Amino acid sequence: MITVDCGISGIEEIDYANSLRLETIVTDHHEAGDELPKAIAVIDNKIKNSTYPFRELAGVGVVFKLIQGLGIKLNLKEESYLKYLDIVCLGTISDIVPLVDENRVITKLGLMLVEKTRNMGLRSIINSSGYKKIDSSTISFGVAPRINACGRMGKAREALDLLLSNDIYQVNDLTKKLNDHNKERQDIEKNIFKEVIEKVEKNELDKNPVLVVAGKNWHHGVIGIVSSKLSEKYFKPSILLSIEEDGTAKGSGRSIPGFDLHDALMKCSKKGVIEKFGGHSMAVGITIKEENIQKFEEEFEKEAKKEEIEKIVPIINIDAKISLSDINKDMVESLNKLEPFGEGNETPIFAFKNLKIDSIRSLSEGKHIKMTLKEGNNIINAIGFNLGNLVDVYKIGDKIDVVGVLEINSFNGVDSMQINIKDVMKSI
Repeated sequence: MITVDCGISGIEEIDYANSLRLETIVTDHHEAGDELPKAIAVIDNKIKNSTYPFRELAGVGVVFKLIQGLGIKLNLKEESYLKYLDIVCLGTISDIVPLVDENRVITKLGLMLVEKTRNMGLRSIINSSGYKKIDSSTISFGVAPRINACGRMGKAREALDLLLSNDIYQVNDLTKKLNDHNKERQDIEKNIFKEVIEKVEKNELDKNPVLVVAGKNWHHGVIGIVSSKLSEKYFKPSILLSIEEDGTAKGSGRSIPGFDLHDALMKCSKKGVIEKFGGHSMAVGITIKEENIQKFEEEFEKEAKKEEIEKIVPIINIDAKISLSDINKDMVESLNKLEPFGEGNETPIFAFKNLKIDSIRSLSEGKHIKMTLKEGNNIINAIGFNLGNLVDVYKIGDKIDVVGVLEINSFNGVDSMQINIKDVMKSI
């Protein structure tokens, strides 16, 4: 038995497999505890004292290294394992690991294979997503959510079948199912998020250094996404717990940059308030007894306070300050050479000072904002997603400083430069 992206904390499970005389190889990329499972081999780039030079491989990357190692050992041609880089690239981007070092090589080469992939299922799901250009964003926002939705909705086999199928009729049917699962996942996620926000506001939980929110029978496959949105909204580590009928609370947690969530839970576990947990610095899965939730929350808060979490503030790292006169199509297109963008290799962010608002309006029922900004004789479009509230803050003629990403917006066959706004403030 070979585990994939799991098993490093499965001490009892591997012991049980051994009792059945079932030989096991563990491949994982999560943080290892003090004890390793007694498998015939444990392959994990985060094992303590590991000599492997890169520790940020995704779970799929660890599996790929196993395949590569076997290929080299058996003197197979490189093509026999490199041909899988389209799928390895898909998993690496989807797992939100830093796209640097070996991960950058995997995704750079993998995206080239994705562009001309022979995998009928992968090609079909890309086409159904509506994305025309093949890049890391296509995978992150077009492909990954649809494949992940299957696992979250308990239909993981359908995503596997899609990527293995060579039958066009089956591929078309499974692609439709993946899109349906993704829509269902979005609806469930929206309802849970609404319930969680109501609990936070009613109980003033946002005043706490960390967020621990529990509810009855929340969908296990979705609460991780909701936890991520919660941490993003309040900029605090969050753990969501679904209380089951048997009195156990199973949940997911997400952190913020600068706070090691796995390390904090490791310390909490020594106080006897956690049944089991696993994950890494930014994301964890956890099981707690219902009667221990409050005690866990107290211990979790203590650990957060020890780390002076209140001093951690959200930061936008600006790569350069430029003027509108510096911008042209060639300059923006040249930024694409830095791709693939993602975790650890973010899209370059620029600061623009003292721009005059030439026009301003909201989009999508007030959710987003659309502006034209002027500097001397130069003018540029700007869009701010989820910044629709700024319509009530600024008006035509105001001078503002803008931080954002430069894009080429294609509409009706016409390309134009645009700033994708990340933050705004009045010019001083």
